[in-house]
This record gives sequence, structure tokens and C-alpha cells, in this order.
Amino acid sequence: MNNSVAGFSKLTKEEKINWIANEYFAKPAEAVATIKQYWNSDVKLQQLHDEFIENTITNFYLPMGIAPNFLINGKYYSVPMVIEESSVVAAAAKSAKFWATRGGFKATVLNTEKIGQVHFLFNGDSVKLQRFFDAVKQTLIASTESITANMQKRGGGITSLELRNKTGELEHYFQLHATFETKDSMGANFINSCLEQLAKTLKQEAQNHADFNEAEKEITIVMSILSNYVPNCVVRAEVSCRVEELAEKKIENPQLFAEKIVQAVNIAEVEPFRAVTHNKGIMNGVDAVILATGNDFRAVEAGVHAYASRSGKYSSLSHAKIENGIFSFWMEIPLALGTVGGLTSLHPLVKTALEILGKPSAQELMQIVAVTGLAQNFAALRSLTTTGIQEGHMKMHINNILNQYQTNAEERKMIKTHFENNTISHSAVVSFIENLRKP
Repeated sequence: MNNSVAGFSKLTKEEKINWIANEYFAKPAEAVATIKQYWNSDVKLQQLHDEFIENTITNFYLPMGIAPNFLINGKYYSVPMVIEESSVVAAAAKSAKFWATRGGFKATVLNTEKIGQVHFLFNGDSVKLQRFFDAVKQTLIASTESITANMQKRGGGITSLELRNKTGELEHYFQLHATFETKDSMGANFINSCLEQLAKTLKQEAQNHADFNEAEKEITIVMSILSNYVPNCVVRAEVSCRVEELAEKKIENPQLFAEKIVQAVNIAEVEPFRAVTHNKGIMNGVDAVILATGNDFRAVEAGVHAYASRSGKYSSLSHAKIENGIFSFWMEIPLALGTVGGLTSLHPLVKTALEILGKPSAQELMQIVAVTGLAQNFAALRSLTTTGIQEGHMKMHINNILNQYQTNAEERKMIKTHFENNTISHSAVVSFIENLRKP
């Protein structure tokens, strides 16, 4: 079967669906029905979704849940989370409730600097290039004024511009390294527009520079693009309490519990195989809020994992200690987020999520996201060091198995009663269902 197609993007939505159905499915009519059942009945709303990306055929749904009782800097939040993994929202809510009675979370934005770079090649004297840059730096910045005017009114704009010599790493390679303040906007389009103008002006000025020879005048612009690594756009989230205050139903020995949490974090600090899974748990919380608020979780993921490797070895994002009878648990994480522009003003559920959060500024959203990640991490460590991670996870996962096997209400009741006192596993649940259904 030849599954290639010419001019797919020019087909209508119906034609795209019919081609997919006929090309890949034994029962095309069923495939079309499945695809179309996720269309929104509101035509205008569906058109809005269709225009988010290219070659749209339908909507792919993810559940949106709420984790209430997050006490952050003295203010309560109900946090919207979009994620498909069972037990994540429940764990976040449980962790939020736990810490709300112990003073809550504290969050502090340490910096909001974002970065963009013009990458270029220069075949000449680097000393002459530096003199040239010093002479034209203000001209470069001034050339972006039509782009930065509105951002400057809000207190943002280009905050610094420097020339970096990278020829020690790659022959003839230099860069303009720019830093930005974008206020409540994530700022990707703004930053990239500024960088492209800087590149254009750099090339023009070089061609007119009297001290350059002909080869030096021909600066080669390779690319102009923001960086998703933002080590100076960082927020700190933390909790602390007296060790004895950790006590509750499943924590009968709070000192031992605190020590095991610290040991577990220490392991993640030195062992990359553990650190990746440890940090993935943090990102369960972070990504879920980022998705709900219309931000770019792929950019955040890339930046966060680079940050976790900044020492030269991949390590834990979170840290813990016991000092003078006080248990402290904290994390610093880079987050470049926005609450205006992009999906934040287009997607109805993104607007709803931001309303639930009280229409936060970008800095407040950074705090909420970081705290949710820390809460998720605490919940995972709490399970790992007490009952084990699978007890709570499998109780949530059992619903997926029951849905997969289309169990009825009576079967569900019998299955859940049975597994209240028996170990839950996928095979055990399936076996129990099959035995129930035997004649």
C-alpha cells in the first residue's frame, strides 16, 4: 500500500478525513465516525480549534481537573491541571491539603530575564569585530524601537546586548547575546522579531564599516532565535515545618519520615538514573498547570532539564534538609511563562483556568506552577518512603482497566470490593473480570 499523498494541505477537512479513513482503516466509516465524534457542536468554537494548527481533522481531549487548597504566600488557590496520568491531580491535592495546615507554601520569583541570540559567522579579526560592535551597539538597539515601543511602555524591552566570541568552540562563530524583560507575555514572538531586526542591522552596518576589509564586511547570519534555556528566569518554591509537625495517620514516626525524604532527595542529587524519574514527577505537576494555562510545556521541559544539568551532571531539581529540628523542602526552577498573548487569549478553557487562578500575572503564575511541581514531588516521595508508589497509583489506574473492559455498575462494585484487601495489578484485575464473566 502506498500511503503517500500530494497536496494534502490543500484538501478540505472532510477530504483529509476520508483519505485517512480509506487509506489506513479496514472499516473507513467507523474511523470517520470516531474522528467526528470529538468535533465540537459549536461551529465557531470548532473553527477556532481547527485554526490552532495545520491539517486539523479533530480534537484530542485531555481531562482537566482541579487540585484545591493550595496555600501559597498566604493566599488559597484551586489549581487547574490538564493531564492524562492517573493519580497526579489526587496527589497534588493531597499534598496541598497536607501543607495548608503547616503554614502553606512560600514562593519567590528570583529573576525574570529571558534570552535571545543572533548566531553569525565572521571571517576576520575578532578585535576589530569587538570595536565595531562597541561603536554600533546603540544603533543596533535603536533599530528595534518600533518593535519594543509597546513593551517598553509596560516596563519591558531589551535589557542588555553583548557580543560573544565562540570561536574557541566553533570556527568563525560569534553571537549577539541579548536579554529581555517581557512582563506578563511569554514574549517568544517579540524576542524573535527583535533578534531578526538586530541581525539585519548588524549586517547592514558591517557592510558600511570603513575598518573592515571585504571579507569582514560579509557577516553571515546563520539564525536569530530565542533560547528556551532561561537560567535567570527562576522561581523558588519551598515548605518547612518542625519535624514533629509532619506526624499524621500514615506518618507515625515523623523523624524517620523526614530522614527518609532527605535520603531520597540526596540519592536523586547524585544518581542520574533516579534524578530523571524524580524530576519527571516534578514535571507532572508543572506541565499539567502549563497546559491548562496555555503555555508551552515543551519549551519549559527543555529549559528545566538543561537547568538540572548545569553542574555538568544531571541532578535533582528539589532539595531537602533537617536543621535545628526543622524539616525544609525546596526547589528552584526556570520558568518562562505568560498570561497574555497566544492561547491565553484564544482558548476558552485557558481563559477559564486563568479566571480560576484569579487572573494571575506572569510572575504569580510562575509561583503557582513551581509550587504545584514541588507538591507533586513531595507526594511522590511521601508514597515512595511509606506505602510505596503503587498503592495509590494502582487504585487510580484500576478505573482505566475497568473502562477498557467496559465493566457495568455491578461488576465495578464487586471488583472494587475485592481489591480493597488484595494487591492491585493489571493482570489481577483482568483475571478477576474474566472469572466474573465466566458462565
